Amino acid sequence: QVQLVESGGGWVQPGGSLRLSCAASGTIFSINAMAWLRQAPGKEREFVAAIYWSGDSTYYADSVKGRFTISRDNAKNTVSLQMNSLKPEDTAVYYCAGNRRFYNTKAAYEYWGQGTQVTVSS
Repeated sequence: QVQLVESGGGWVQPGGSLRLSCAASGTIFSINAMAWLRQAPGKEREFVAAIYWSGDSTYYADSVKGRFTISRDNAKNTVSLQMNSLKPEDTAVYYCAGNRRFYNTKAAYEYWGQGTQVTVSS
């Protein structure tokens, strides 16, 4: 069993920054890929960024490239999402997710956190 718990959401003005964290516990050795996805009201859940527990590769949606940075801390079993230059259209519930094999840009992940709200408004 795998548990993913997000933290760090909140309200921020446009242009501001937030850092989200995802703490993984349980049988995390079974997870290879970790990702962040988000879902805005009335919209489908969409891919934001992904990283593997090993290696240096990271993957981003075009809409966040250059503004968001995904990183991991293997010692602490955490994955973070640093979000800079936030825009109102970044407002959504952000989910941490994991897969036993590969990342994907669909919402096809085996493990999910409960989500954390990010609101960008003035």
